[in-house]
Amino acid sequence: MYGSSRNHAEQYRKVGISTRVVDADPHKLVAMLFEGANERMRRAEAFLAQGNQAMKGKVIGEACAIIGHLNGSLDHEAGGEIASNLSALYDFVIQRLTEANLNNDAEALRESLVVMSEIESAWNAIPGEQRHMPVAAGA
Repeated sequence: MYGSSRNHAEQYRKVGISTRVVDADPHKLVAMLFEGANERMRRAEAFLAQGNQAMKGKVIGEACAIIGHLNGSLDHEAGGEIASNLSALYDFVIQRLTEANLNNDAEALRESLVVMSEIESAWNAIPGEQRHMPVAAGA
């Protein structure tokens, strides 16, 4: 009648994510995108190690889509050189993720995760009082 407990867990997870999105300010939304991209890259590492090519490809594709959104959200006018540098990093990560997917390259996957984790850490280190100012790093 209610479906599997796995289905319930997935529904609960989606509601939790929806609630976090609704309640989030722009800085938090960008932080959630970083979190989502990095989580998918970690899952891709696990799927690659397990030999699950289909799921590896799926989560790498999701990570690329998230990173593409982050890249597309950059304000190059306000962000100047910082926005340009971030865009180049995002392009690099998408290229490396594509190589990781096509070649089952665990090193390219790890490298991508390291770069995105460093950007995420820098984003999360922005002091609270500066988070509502115009930013170039995200949405």
